[in-house]
Amino acid sequence: MSTRHDETLARLAAVIEARRGADPAASYVARLFDKGTDAILKKIGEEATEVVMAAKDGARERIVGEVADLWFHSMIALAHFGLTPADVLAELERREGLSGLDEFASRKAQTRDQEER
Repeated sequence: MSTRHDETLARLAAVIEARRGADPAASYVARLFDKGTDAILKKIGEEATEVVMAAKDGARERIVGEVADLWFHSMIALAHFGLTPADVLAELERREGLSGLDEFASRKAQTRDQEER
């Protein structure tokens, strides 16, 4: 079931993808892609920190703005790794109805199994 919000994420993902090959001097998104994985991940870390600081201050409008920045930069990372918001939404749908504790235990066991291989 598609919603207006799903469509917003899909449109934004399309814009990010379109700007991927643009001139880095003219496009912030192209510049991040041009700088590579480390620059993209560093930006996500910075934005996550800003979310935490806004939340600690209880600044509701800043929280929304900073989370928007975090989501945007996370979407750039998704595109960098050949993923889309639909992949994340599918994972959230898969987890829907699962106990958070059970889901966490499942991921921990899966990580342990992968490390043993």
